[in-house]
Amino acid sequence: MLSASGRTGATAGAVASVLIAADKFKGSLTAVQVADHLTAGLRSAAPGVRVESVPVADGGDGTVDAAAEAGFERRTVRVTGPLGDPVAASYALCGTTAVVEMAEASGLRQLPAGVFAPLTATTYGTGELLRAALDAGARTIVFGVGGSATTDGGAGMLAALGARLLDARGRPIGPGGGALRDLAEADLSGLDKRLTHTAITLASDVDNPLTGPTGAPAVYGPQKGASAADVAALDAALAHYADVLERAVGPSAAAYAQAPGAGAAGGIGYGALVGLGAHFRPGIEVMLDVLGFAPALARADLVITGEGSLDEQTLHGKAPAGVAAAARAHGVEVVAVCGRLALAPGALGRAGIRHAYALTALEPDPARCMAEAGPLLERVAAQIAADFLT
Repeated sequence: MLSASGRTGATAGAVASVLIAADKFKGSLTAVQVADHLTAGLRSAAPGVRVESVPVADGGDGTVDAAAEAGFERRTVRVTGPLGDPVAASYALCGTTAVVEMAEASGLRQLPAGVFAPLTATTYGTGELLRAALDAGARTIVFGVGGSATTDGGAGMLAALGARLLDARGRPIGPGGGALRDLAEADLSGLDKRLTHTAITLASDVDNPLTGPTGAPAVYGPQKGASAADVAALDAALAHYADVLERAVGPSAAAYAQAPGAGAAGGIGYGALVGLGAHFRPGIEVMLDVLGFAPALARADLVITGEGSLDEQTLHGKAPAGVAAAARAHGVEVVAVCGRLALAPGALGRAGIRHAYALTALEPDPARCMAEAGPLLERVAAQIAADFLT
């Protein structure tokens, strides 16, 4: 296989140590499984190569898994799922630092197959998960958001942490984004006092505002089963929610509605910014710090990154782009693996990726490609060894 520069084996013999820092292949393999298959393929073709893996995530699905692989302790609790039923959800803890992934409690994966609840799905369980981390002694929380089943602006999360969100008759509003249309009063004075002494980083790969054409309902609502009418209702309800919070906490609430990350995960980013005092940071940057990527990078001659689909979204805060940027800053060459490749060589090069290896080049049928992703990755890894290691 040719490298991006058109030469085979351009760095032959120069690579002694490989760092695998890939995200999950959604629907096929976890980040840990991706690393395992790549390692097997590399070692089959180049037995003497040193291989280290740091499975990565960008704040969405798989963030807790990545932290656990890096040595954090996984803790599982029962919380309220997006439909109101109890679900098991995990967070990761190391000392006083916790990694909390909202998808564990309020994600699409907690819904039965084919079931959506765009107007009523709640983030209440995410608030319970955050409270469990506080109870365990966390005073620094990386709050990964993505993969949500919800569009409630984090209202459920805030309620679980002590906020009072009331209708015109002084009763708690119902669950979900649709119920925000009934919100008349927001009282955040009852929020868990430990939050004021906890550093919370909102880790997300999206920078959408709360509402409008690029807001949470319009962009992500359809993925959660929202019809055009639902999107319009949710957008109006979230705008009303922001107005009520502005009356409760002041002008900052209106500014946060337009802030990067406010629209993340159905607007839970907004709830975290306004109610939890969170600070937004691109998820992959946060996770690379948490996972100990820098010292592993210092030991590497070549980095392999990747995810299920390398496309335009990859260039806007996804894990492979973050890994490539960090590696390029330290002069370490990067190649990528993916199921599907939709980026031209020029775009890859500008992102710091020398070459990308797509599984569909080996198995064009999408269903078979996903089903056989593991063995295909091992074949790709053997090709990378031939191009760069032997």
